Formats: sequence, structure tokens, C-alpha cells
Amino acid sequence: MTVRSLRVKVPASSANLGPGFDSVGLALKLYLTVEAETSSSWEVHALAKELQKFPQDERHFICQIAIRTAAIYKKEMPPLRLVVDSEIPLARGLGSSAAAIVAGVELADHFCQLGLDKNEKLSISSRIEGHPDNVGAALFGGLIVGCEINGDVEITAFNHLELEAAVVIPASELLTETSREVLPRLLEFQRAVQGSAVANQFLAAVLSGNWALAGRMMSHDLFHQPYRRSLVPYIDSIEKQAVAFGAFGTALSGAGPSIICLAEVGKGEYLAASLQKNFPDTQVLNLAIDRKGSHVSSGAILKDSQDVMYKENQEA
Repeated sequence: MTVRSLRVKVPASSANLGPGFDSVGLALKLYLTVEAETSSSWEVHALAKELQKFPQDERHFICQIAIRTAAIYKKEMPPLRLVVDSEIPLARGLGSSAAAIVAGVELADHFCQLGLDKNEKLSISSRIEGHPDNVGAALFGGLIVGCEINGDVEITAFNHLELEAAVVIPASELLTETSREVLPRLLEFQRAVQGSAVANQFLAAVLSGNWALAGRMMSHDLFHQPYRRSLVPYIDSIEKQAVAFGAFGTALSGAGPSIICLAEVGKGEYLAASLQKNFPDTQVLNLAIDRKGSHVSSGAILKDSQDVMYKENQEA
């Protein structure tokens, strides 16, 4: 029997991490939360002020993803009442759209009883997003390495890494479309080979715990960061100061403008506090790695005046 209400919690994600363009993602403990119950019509109630500009009916992006996912399996998505909250800033390179896509797929899977496993959810989400790095991290948690070949998506997830991140978030947005416009259509063969070698060495260094080498490889990306630097405020200063404050490496988070600074466990709090002091016009978050990925639980949505509360009963 399908539970008629549930809660979906999806982590933020940082993609690329330097040379891992469109293929490496890291899940972070910053969350999109969607509480849903069946209804006679579509309703979306946004708790976070930043989300209140979006449609409040089935035109909402999460609703559209759910409807689209159900249609893939020739199912009709029932109308839902959603309560949406998010800690993930929009258009800052922290996977807000990927989290919304995963949430929509989870809603369709539950309310249409699709019975999808994580790999099937990944395939749908990656097809919608266009690449597997953010959605892969949002679904599986940890550090993921992914690729798509002839429509098939392959993901390898690593949930054992001991890392912390200080993420510097500028006040201004940077749309992914704008950030992609500055990228070249083609790369010269030798440059592409060198870029791939750097990416390979980066992954080998991370997986073996050679943080100093991983940091050097993050700074030698040839695929996207050289072309995007002009779009990102403070990047040169942040890179230099982050290393001085304990980071082993820095990179644009996704398409930017956020900058992720990776550090060994125990160094993230000081790193974040120091960066916040030196860059007061930004928001700096000290974030741990999310190791679970998307999480669905069943329960009941309760109303008390204008407040919406969720009471969790069991794991779905």
C-alpha cells in the first residue's frame, strides 16, 4: 500500500572539483527538503524566501519533473500538495537544480509506485540534467565519478573519504547557461590529453589520500576553469588565502560562482572562519560530506495555523 505522504531530503553537490569536468561530484550536508501529500489539485508552499518567486502549482520545476518522470513509465502523476524548503542557494554552483530534479523523480517513484532503483533514478535524472555529476552525488552521496556512453550512465561512488569543505558563496548569481557560454566548442588534441591526465591524477590522489597532489591537480584543470575565471569575483585572492588557512585545494564549485576549498578533517572550521573574516561580502559555509544521498521517509504533514510541520514515522 502506498503511503499518501512523505518527505524527500536531497543534499547539495559540488561538481567538477577542478579537472573532473561534468564527471566528478561531491555531496555536501546542505539540503533541499520536500514534504508531499496527495491533494485534489497541485499546490506548492515555499518556506524559504528565495523559493517564493517560483510557481505555486504544477508549473513548479519539481512538479514538472515528477509529471515528466511518471509519463516516461506511462503513468499519470496524481496532484500533490508540496511544502518546499531549501538550504541550497540558487544559481551558485551547488546543485540546486540537480537536487530539485532528484526530488521530482523521487516523488514520481513513490506516488506512482514505479519501484525504481537508484540506478534507474540516476538514468532519468542525468538525462534531464544533461550530465551525471551533480545528480549522481545527490542520489548516492559521497564522491561520485560518472560518465554517459550511448545513453547509458555509469557511476562509481566513494563514501569513505574523510574531507571537509569551506564553500565561499558570492552574493551574485551565475546562471549555468552564462557560465557555459564562455567555454570553447573544441579543445586541441594535446590539450585534451593533458587535461585528462590531470583529471586521472586528481582522482588517484584523492582516493589514495595524497591531499597535496590532489590540490595541485585541482589548480591545473584545462577544461573549464581557465575560461570561467573572469566571471567569478575574488577568485585569485580566495585561492591564495584558502591555502594559507589550511585548504589543500580550491576549485570553482560547478559552474560557479561559489568556490569550494577542500581540507583535511579538523581544519574546515578554522578555514571557513578565516575566509569569512577576510571576505565579509560573501557567505562562507563549513560543510561535511553527505554520505547517504537522497533520503525518503514516510509520515504525516500537520498544519498549525500557517506553520507546516512534519512528523516522521518510518523509513519508506
